[in-house]
Amino acid sequence: MKRVSGWLIAGLVLLLGRGQRRKQLPPGQPVVEGSSPAPGSELVVAGLLLLAAAFAVVFIVLYAGRADTQLLGLALGLCFGTLAVASVVTAFRLFSSEEAEEPYPELHPTEAAEVEQIAIESGQHLTRKKLLGLAAGAAGTALGIALLAPLAALGPFFDTSRLRRDPWRRGSRLVDADGRVLRADDIELNTLHTAFPEGADPDELGSPIVVVRVEPSRLDLPPDRRDWAPGGIVAYSKVCTHAACAVALYRTPHFEPSRPRPALVCPCHYSTFDPATGGAVLFGPAGRPLPQLPLAVGRRGELIARGGFSGPVGPSWSGVRE
Repeated sequence: MKRVSGWLIAGLVLLLGRGQRRKQLPPGQPVVEGSSPAPGSELVVAGLLLLAAAFAVVFIVLYAGRADTQLLGLALGLCFGTLAVASVVTAFRLFSSEEAEEPYPELHPTEAAEVEQIAIESGQHLTRKKLLGLAAGAAGTALGIALLAPLAALGPFFDTSRLRRDPWRRGSRLVDADGRVLRADDIELNTLHTAFPEGADPDELGSPIVVVRVEPSRLDLPPDRRDWAPGGIVAYSKVCTHAACAVALYRTPHFEPSRPRPALVCPCHYSTFDPATGGAVLFGPAGRPLPQLPLAVGRRGELIARGGFSGPVGPSWSGVRE
């Protein structure tokens, strides 16, 4: 509150000082040569500013609609280009210019007052000041919102609970990207499958999982998860616990035992997880294991979830520190 009041007082002092300075300017002939009004140029500038605001609004709409980056770049480029043209027209057509044949000397108080008077007189011949002010305000506001719009891509702003939402429920069937129900017989050794909960939003952070079959003799799950992998089939969150990239690779060595054992790999920073030991981290910057999803086999051989994940999905500061 004190900071806001300080700014208000400072602004009031500047306004009062500026008004007093204007009264102290000596009367007489104008410093700047008289220039005739240019209402046509003023309309052009106002139109360009409004057009720039329109391009900024188009950028916001395209961004909200997840348009291609080429269209986003085109809209933002046209906005900046239109602002540049408006600035050039303003400089050459709406303001008087003062040319000096010699370098300006160091300004004394009287000369400084003349410079200020030049700036004041340069805008006196404008006939549509209010229109230009409104157009400039619209362009600035729209461009500011357009530049802030990409911040929404960093994650949900108003409802952060969706980051902790678990769409998996007891009895949820596993389906592939086409909605086909996955069966236990579909999961073969050395094959990576991506699955989602049937009927849920596949774009939810906790929806995608990776499903692989591990030889039962290799399984070494925690004691409370011994019945989570029917027939050696295990499922883990597809979201890497390091930087939320997609775990999309499955390392399957061909020359055992000299080569590393099978593992899930994130291609972004090569965090590597062991599917046989509960998603434990084998290599890379990930700070904690992949959350595991308990599985069961239904009456018709379909894979179903027995509940939610063993831990929070995605990277978490507290999980990394622990």
